[in-house]
Amino acid sequence: ADGAAALRLLGEARPDVLLLDIRMPGMDGLETLRAIAADPGLATTKVVVVTTFEVDTYVFAALQAGASGFVLKDSAPEELTRAIRVVASGEALLSPSVTRKVIGLFGRHDAAPVEGIDTLTPREREMVAWVATGRSNDEIAAELVISPETVRTHVSRAMVKLRARDRAQLVVFAVRSGLASP
Repeated sequence: ADGAAALRLLGEARPDVLLLDIRMPGMDGLETLRAIAADPGLATTKVVVVTTFEVDTYVFAALQAGASGFVLKDSAPEELTRAIRVVASGEALLSPSVTRKVIGLFGRHDAAPVEGIDTLTPREREMVAWVATGRSNDEIAAELVISPETVRTHVSRAMVKLRARDRAQLVVFAVRSGLASP
């Protein structure tokens, strides 16, 4: 019914993935997401924000608060199922229109160079650019005809070198460093 009820249920059920709406009565989704992120007991719960609102402030606030995915309610059922599976596997997922918004926003701003970008190998740079397309590791692997584990390894190494907390932040770094175009 609201964020407070969600937090109570989370404490009992401890789900792997939570689908969370942004707009709820009382404690809204963003406040709930911040509470989840602040609770060490809920550290393993991944959150996919599901909303009708594609407003920049919601998208960025949700990502900053720790959302692992952001999917619009008008997405096809297969896309929602895919988001749950991708996030449950430890990856992050943004719906394609949200990925474009993230790339568009950061592509319009002059930002300081990304610290650590020069430490990436050519293959890691390539993987960061692929992540910026919004594709999952499996999709990147299929496109490049390599194993998903190889993709995962290169993406993970790039995330460590860039100190990126998730794939969404990797997209931002890709745009800021010129590895992806807005």
